[in-house]
Amino acid sequence: MSSFHRVCVFSGTANPELADEIAKHLGMRLGELRISRFADGETFCEIHENVRGVDTYIIQPTSKPVNESLMELLIMADALKRASAGSITAVVPYYGYARQDRKVAPRTPISAKLCADLMTTAGISRVVSIDLHAGQIQGFFNIPFDNLYAMPVILNEYLRRKYDHNAVFVSPDAGGVERARAYSKRLNAGLAIIDKRRERANVSEVMHLIGEVDGKDCVIVDDLVDTAGTICNAACALVDKGATSVVVCAAHPVLSGPAVERIAESPIAELVVTNTIPLSPAARACPKIRQLSVAPLLAEAIRRIHHNDSVSSLFS
Repeated sequence: MSSFHRVCVFSGTANPELADEIAKHLGMRLGELRISRFADGETFCEIHENVRGVDTYIIQPTSKPVNESLMELLIMADALKRASAGSITAVVPYYGYARQDRKVAPRTPISAKLCADLMTTAGISRVVSIDLHAGQIQGFFNIPFDNLYAMPVILNEYLRRKYDHNAVFVSPDAGGVERARAYSKRLNAGLAIIDKRRERANVSEVMHLIGEVDGKDCVIVDDLVDTAGTICNAACALVDKGATSVVVCAAHPVLSGPAVERIAESPIAELVVTNTIPLSPAARACPKIRQLSVAPLLAEAIRRIHHNDSVSSLFS
């Protein structure tokens, strides 16, 4: 766009399609850089244009392979810092290690805080992310952090076309009640909560349903879907309680291990996700999985950050 001066958007290898789409929405081209690896796996980055005094934006979700994506982000930031970039904003649509936001047992790390320290040390001056698993991660940073929400994308491009006040929005656990309530409030719909007990990581058991779902279309709302055990168990519980249909909406399609197979075999009618993380070939082939784009949302956030406009008003 003509209003953008001395701005450059770069992409790592984690989600180049999303970065290219963001650049197109901004009326720009992606900045030129080369990421390569030495024979032993070390990551190398070389910026191929002058960025002295330029406001730079790195588009890089720290998704699978998480450690490689994170190192790429840090090395790109270090390269830009040493090239005298005016500012470095990390646009991290999916923040890896976000589930390690506190000590859950003795002698365990708080890896989300470690990642925050690494990003700051690498020279990143601002972070933009979408639907943090734990909002308090923003407090791990001593630099500005914008936590955006995929809700406007999912709500306007999917839910408003299919559901009204007769739907019931369901939180798959107690921690997600605020997220489900935000959706139900905007559609003047019902709210239900599933109480589950997690015996160990990535394994969950549905224990009790709070709310009325009999004869209702249910929409489970979560921030991410990893192995899909939680949402599949939740969908079965809702159907057992008389739900007419079950749809799942989540920002981040992590989809590890048997997730796609579980979703295909479950009573879930559709899983609606965004492109914060690219889908695997198996996920793309699954007819139950639908992906929406957050590129316009991120492009608008970048535009507002650059022009010093309000970002929070995107969600008012």
